[in-house]
Amino acid sequence: MGKRFARMEEILLVWTLILMVALIAGQVFGRYVLQSAPSWTEEMARYIHVFQVWLGASYAVKIREHIRVEAFINLFHGTVRKIMEMVSVIIWFVLALFLAVFGTKLVLDSLRNGQVSPAIQIPFWIPFLAIPIGGAGMAIRLVQQLIRIYKGNDDKLESGGAIQ
Repeated sequence: MGKRFARMEEILLVWTLILMVALIAGQVFGRYVLQSAPSWTEEMARYIHVFQVWLGASYAVKIREHIRVEAFINLFHGTVRKIMEMVSVIIWFVLALFLAVFGTKLVLDSLRNGQVSPAIQIPFWIPFLAIPIGGAGMAIRLVQQLIRIYKGNDDKLESGGAIQ
Protein backbone atom coordinates (compact mmCIF):
# COMPACT_ATOMS: atom_id res chain seq x y z
CA MET A 1 0.00 0.00 0.00
CA GLY A 2 2.88 2.38 0.72
CA LYS A 3 4.17 2.64 -2.85
CA ARG A 4 0.68 2.91 -4.30
CA PHE A 5 -0.23 5.68 -1.86
CA ALA A 6 3.06 7.48 -2.59
CA ARG A 7 2.18 7.57 -6.29
CA MET A 8 -1.51 8.40 -5.75
CA GLU A 9 -1.11 12.01 -6.93
CA GLU A 10 0.70 10.90 -10.04
CA ILE A 11 -1.93 8.27 -10.85
CA LEU A 12 -4.78 10.71 -10.17
CA LEU A 13 -3.19 13.34 -12.44
CA VAL A 14 -2.75 10.85 -15.28
CA TRP A 15 -6.31 9.48 -15.04
CA THR A 16 -7.87 12.94 -14.82
CA LEU A 17 -5.85 13.98 -17.88
CA ILE A 18 -7.20 10.97 -19.77
CA LEU A 19 -10.75 11.82 -18.68
CA MET A 20 -10.33 15.49 -19.60
CA VAL A 21 -8.99 14.63 -23.08
CA ALA A 22 -11.87 12.19 -23.63
CA LEU A 23 -14.42 14.83 -22.59
CA ILE A 24 -12.91 17.45 -24.89
CA ALA A 25 -12.63 14.97 -27.78
CA GLY A 26 -16.28 14.04 -27.27
CA GLN A 27 -17.20 17.74 -27.25
CA VAL A 28 -15.31 18.34 -30.52
CA PHE A 29 -16.75 15.22 -32.14
CA GLY A 30 -20.26 16.16 -31.11
CA ARG A 31 -19.89 19.76 -32.23
CA TYR A 32 -18.32 19.16 -35.64
CA VAL A 33 -19.59 15.72 -36.63
CA LEU A 34 -22.97 15.39 -34.94
CA GLN A 35 -23.67 19.16 -35.01
CA SER A 36 -24.71 18.95 -31.37
CA ALA A 37 -22.68 18.53 -28.20
CA PRO A 38 -23.67 18.54 -24.56
CA SER A 39 -22.49 21.61 -22.65
CA TRP A 40 -21.71 19.62 -19.51
CA THR A 41 -18.59 18.04 -21.08
CA GLU A 42 -16.90 21.42 -21.50
CA GLU A 43 -17.74 22.47 -17.94
CA MET A 44 -16.61 19.14 -16.46
CA ALA A 45 -13.31 19.32 -18.40
CA ARG A 46 -12.77 22.84 -17.04
CA TYR A 47 -13.26 21.75 -13.42
CA ILE A 48 -11.03 18.73 -13.90
CA HIS A 49 -8.35 21.03 -15.30
CA VAL A 50 -8.63 23.34 -12.28
CA PHE A 51 -8.03 20.37 -9.97
CA GLN A 52 -5.12 19.23 -12.14
CA VAL A 53 -3.44 22.62 -11.85
CA TRP A 54 -3.71 22.75 -8.05
CA LEU A 55 -2.79 19.09 -7.50
CA GLY A 56 -0.04 19.44 -10.07
CA ALA A 57 1.40 22.41 -8.19
CA SER A 58 1.56 20.31 -5.01
CA TYR A 59 3.08 17.40 -6.93
CA ALA A 60 5.68 19.71 -8.51
CA VAL A 61 6.76 20.78 -5.02
CA LYS A 62 7.01 17.12 -4.02
CA ILE A 63 9.39 16.28 -6.87
CA ARG A 64 11.11 19.68 -6.60
CA GLU A 65 10.34 20.68 -10.18
CA HIS A 66 8.55 23.97 -9.56
CA ILE A 67 9.77 26.82 -11.72
CA ARG A 68 11.94 29.47 -10.06
CA VAL A 69 14.68 31.95 -10.83
CA GLU A 70 18.04 30.66 -9.63
CA ALA A 71 20.52 33.24 -10.92
CA PHE A 72 20.92 35.08 -7.61
CA ILE A 73 20.99 32.10 -5.27
CA ASN A 74 23.54 30.30 -7.46
CA LEU A 75 26.06 32.98 -6.49
CA PHE A 76 26.21 31.57 -2.96
CA HIS A 77 27.50 28.33 -1.43
CA GLY A 78 27.62 26.61 1.93
CA THR A 79 25.82 28.02 4.96
CA VAL A 80 24.78 31.26 3.26
CA ARG A 81 23.11 29.35 0.47
CA LYS A 82 21.43 26.99 2.95
CA ILE A 83 20.00 29.97 4.85
CA MET A 84 18.80 31.60 1.64
CA GLU A 85 17.16 28.35 0.55
CA MET A 86 15.42 28.06 3.92
CA VAL A 87 14.19 31.66 3.80
CA SER A 88 12.85 31.17 0.28
CA VAL A 89 11.00 27.98 1.31
CA ILE A 90 9.56 29.73 4.39
CA ILE A 91 8.24 32.62 2.25
CA TRP A 92 6.74 30.13 -0.20
CA PHE A 93 5.23 28.18 2.73
CA VAL A 94 3.52 31.35 4.00
CA LEU A 95 2.01 31.89 0.55
CA ALA A 96 0.85 28.25 0.33
CA LEU A 97 -0.65 28.48 3.82
CA PHE A 98 -2.43 31.71 2.79
CA LEU A 99 -3.91 29.86 -0.21
CA ALA A 100 -5.01 26.95 1.98
CA VAL A 101 -6.63 29.17 4.63
CA PHE A 102 -8.35 31.63 2.32
CA GLY A 103 -9.22 28.84 -0.14
CA THR A 104 -11.01 27.12 2.74
CA LYS A 105 -12.83 30.39 3.50
CA LEU A 106 -13.89 30.57 -0.17
CA VAL A 107 -15.19 26.99 -0.03
CA LEU A 108 -17.16 27.68 3.16
CA ASP A 109 -18.60 30.94 1.77
CA SER A 110 -19.60 29.14 -1.42
CA LEU A 111 -21.17 26.36 0.61
CA ARG A 112 -23.29 28.93 2.51
CA ASN A 113 -24.32 30.70 -0.71
CA GLY A 114 -25.52 27.50 -2.35
CA GLN A 115 -24.57 28.56 -5.89
CA VAL A 116 -24.40 25.76 -8.48
CA SER A 117 -22.62 25.45 -11.81
CA PRO A 118 -24.70 26.25 -14.91
CA ALA A 119 -24.44 23.00 -16.92
CA ILE A 120 -23.87 20.12 -14.51
CA GLN A 121 -25.52 21.76 -11.50
CA ILE A 122 -22.85 20.79 -8.97
CA PRO A 123 -22.30 23.10 -6.01
CA PHE A 124 -19.50 25.61 -6.71
CA TRP A 125 -17.77 24.70 -3.47
CA ILE A 126 -16.67 21.42 -5.10
CA PRO A 127 -14.48 23.01 -7.80
CA PHE A 128 -13.28 25.57 -5.22
CA LEU A 129 -11.98 22.68 -3.06
CA ALA A 130 -9.00 22.49 -5.42
CA ILE A 131 -7.55 25.70 -3.91
CA PRO A 132 -7.25 24.63 -0.26
CA ILE A 133 -6.26 21.08 -1.25
CA GLY A 134 -3.46 22.38 -3.50
CA GLY A 135 -2.36 25.02 -0.99
CA ALA A 136 -2.29 22.53 1.89
CA GLY A 137 -0.45 19.99 -0.27
CA MET A 138 2.19 22.55 -1.16
CA ALA A 139 2.50 23.67 2.48
CA ILE A 140 3.04 20.10 3.68
CA ARG A 141 5.62 19.43 0.97
CA LEU A 142 7.41 22.69 1.75
CA VAL A 143 7.70 21.76 5.44
CA GLN A 144 9.25 18.45 4.33
CA GLN A 145 11.67 20.35 2.09
CA LEU A 146 12.57 22.75 4.89
CA ILE A 147 13.41 19.82 7.18
CA ARG A 148 15.61 18.24 4.47
CA ILE A 149 17.44 21.52 3.93
CA TYR A 150 17.92 22.06 7.66
CA LYS A 151 19.28 18.54 8.18
CA GLY A 152 21.50 18.86 5.12
CA ASN A 153 19.82 15.84 3.50
CA ASP A 154 19.03 17.59 0.26
CA ASP A 155 20.96 16.21 -2.69
CA LYS A 156 20.23 19.27 -4.85
CA LEU A 157 21.77 21.56 -2.24
CA GLU A 158 24.87 19.38 -1.91
CA SER A 159 25.36 19.01 -5.66
CA GLY A 160 25.19 22.75 -6.22
CA GLY A 161 21.80 22.62 -7.95
CA ALA A 162 18.89 24.67 -6.77
CA ILE A 163 16.28 23.28 -4.46
CA GLN A 164 12.98 23.48 -6.20
